[in-house]
Amino acid sequence: MQAPRYDLPEPDAFTRPYWDAAAEGHLLLRCCRACDRAHHYPREFCPHCWSEDVAWVRASGRATLYTWSVVHRNDLPPFGTRVPYVAAVVDLAEGPRMMTEVVECEESALAIGMELRVTFRREEGAEAVAVFRP
Repeated sequence: MQAPRYDLPEPDAFTRPYWDAAAEGHLLLRCCRACDRAHHYPREFCPHCWSEDVAWVRASGRATLYTWSVVHRNDLPPFGTRVPYVAAVVDLAEGPRMMTEVVECEESALAIGMELRVTFRREEGAEAVAVFRP
């Protein structure tokens, strides 16, 4: 029996456009047509003004590092094989904050406010997941 995976999303009909775009190397956000503000995680309404007039928009992929933590131990599959890794929160250029992982960066190079760019972790049989790198 295969061990459960705790890093894989469970796409549904509502989030399918997000995951399809990620597979093509694009980050999507939801943007409100009423107040013109973007938000993440995807919701069917605007968390700022409560309008239901929201749509998917392609994000620039640019972000700055807000905070991070280097994880040295995680017993949940498959994280144990990835340690150490950098769990992070980034400020997307469009405004929302996003929990993610910083990759391709030495721990000593991490700095609040550093510029990052989206990339995608791809594994066979899994959805592409947005991560960020310098």
